[in-house]
Amino acid sequence: MNEGSAGTGASELRLRVVSALVLAVVVLGVTLLGGWPFRLIWTVVAGVVAYEWLAIVSRRNAVAGGIGVGLAGLALGFLPLGGPALAGAAALAGLIGAIVTTRATSQRLLEACGVAYALCFALVTPALRDAPGIGLALIIWTFAVVWLTDIAAYFTGRALGGPKLMPSVSPKKTWSGALGGALAGILGGTAVWAFFFPGLPSGVWPVLAVSLAASAASQAGDLFESAIKRRYGTKDSSHLIPGHGGFLDRLDGYWAVLVFAGLLLYLARLGH
Repeated sequence: MNEGSAGTGASELRLRVVSALVLAVVVLGVTLLGGWPFRLIWTVVAGVVAYEWLAIVSRRNAVAGGIGVGLAGLALGFLPLGGPALAGAAALAGLIGAIVTTRATSQRLLEACGVAYALCFALVTPALRDAPGIGLALIIWTFAVVWLTDIAAYFTGRALGGPKLMPSVSPKKTWSGALGGALAGILGGTAVWAFFFPGLPSGVWPVLAVSLAASAASQAGDLFESAIKRRYGTKDSSHLIPGHGGFLDRLDGYWAVLVFAGLLLYLARLGH
């Protein structure tokens, strides 16, 4: 690597770090506030994700579709049915949509799958935040697992290299990165839960297991979005986030953890 390319790489990394820190501060601040600011920001996120999805798979009605998803997410969020039931339904619909996407060829069906995918951000995230007694801890836990998995996978993969994880989908991802990310996700998720609930009254093993499953889901979500972009010959979903691409690029792993946590929340409420 020559000096120019090395300097460019370092500059890009700095830009990624600064953008990530700014976003993290904003997201954590709104998370602590909760209430309507939290719901509003994730409704906006849903609209942007829908816009980016439609721009990739159909290249039509992307702006109108994004606005429509945002408004629908806002309206559905205030339904009396809300909470775990709505979150579970949205998570299940999003999961089915993602599975259908891997085989679908119909443009309209792919657009509908994108709507189901995007609505998870508007409906599942606020439901997790509003979960009685554990809402704040649950959201911080999702952030910790996803962020630490992503960061550790990136640096571990670069440092250790080795066999590729799924080269046909994402040529740079390695098994070493996946394992490093999983370990960091487990430790981060368990640390958050221990901070909010000292002594881990439910025991450490369930928290370790769920954190591992969430870390695996995060990496699967990343691979899913990479497959979609490769299918349509797109490098980034947009250029809205300096150094990172689009919201869909940054939230692919988080989407998978949302679906996982939303379904768990619904099942847990059914058991009570």
